[in-house]
Amino acid sequence: MGNGVREGQVDFKRQDVEPVTSIHLPSEGNQEKKKVLNSLMSGALAGAVAKTAVAPLDRTKIMFQVSSKRFSAKEAYRLIYRTYLNEGFWSLWRGNSATMVRVIPYAAIQFCAHEEYKQLLGSYYGFQGKALTPFPRFIAGSLAGTTAAMLTYPLDMVRARMAVTPKEMYSNIVHVFIRISREEGLKTLYRGFTPTILGVIPYAGLSFFTYETLKKLHADHSGKLQPSPPERLLFGACAGLIGQSASYPLDVVRRRMQTAGVMGHTYSSILLTMQEIIREEGLIRGLYKGLSMNWVKGPIAVGISFTTFDLMQILLRKLQHSTNVER
Repeated sequence: MGNGVREGQVDFKRQDVEPVTSIHLPSEGNQEKKKVLNSLMSGALAGAVAKTAVAPLDRTKIMFQVSSKRFSAKEAYRLIYRTYLNEGFWSLWRGNSATMVRVIPYAAIQFCAHEEYKQLLGSYYGFQGKALTPFPRFIAGSLAGTTAAMLTYPLDMVRARMAVTPKEMYSNIVHVFIRISREEGLKTLYRGFTPTILGVIPYAGLSFFTYETLKKLHADHSGKLQPSPPERLLFGACAGLIGQSASYPLDVVRRRMQTAGVMGHTYSSILLTMQEIIREEGLIRGLYKGLSMNWVKGPIAVGISFTTFDLMQILLRKLQHSTNVER
């Protein structure tokens, strides 16, 4: 998957190949376009399915991250139950529309960029057609996550605001953009951008690195070219667990900075935000608040995301192959 190997090339020096077959072979440019389009479509679906599956847990986690309340599994359950009683079942997915607006382009860009970065780094390090070594594997994931975060950040800001405010405050996504721009300034749409980028480097890097490494180890030891769907889910879960644990404090900081305007705080920098959180709530209880919920939510989401992407890629390749054969 995404190893840079061009499929469908024909060696016309061989005598047993009929020249007429070249008419039905897509050009190299068309192959690349289809590959990019497949990655974008697969990534978009992967992100949408994964985030929708864990949206109630995600919203609950954000609500704890931006408050000074002490987190516990019992309190998280109470919050979910109170939200259900007071606002209804579908309120547990409040902000999910904003999440979809963000996550679909984010996941599409991230997965597509990862495939392209793998190919570029494979060419640069001389691994074209082979699995990357550990360091380029980590770099490819980090670059993919950074690229996606930079291009979609304001949507993440809007999603965080919708998750922690009552529905009367913001009626829809466009309303969030308008009110923030008018009342707090356009710069507010990028508040928390720096900790996001600093956090996404280890998160995306370790997530993609772990998943790709586990798939390679599986292939080396089992002799199978591809792992089964349950094995992909397990590998993705491990990737999510490691990646999110490494970057979690910066995730708390960015949420605090994103929601400062509606939560009555003024956070001007990463260090000052960290200092205030530690001073008021403690190091572990503050910067790692909600991490145990992330250990439930994160592996599920990342496992579903990676598995959906891989299976969609395989399905699209088979459909394209059968179409070419029919022609």
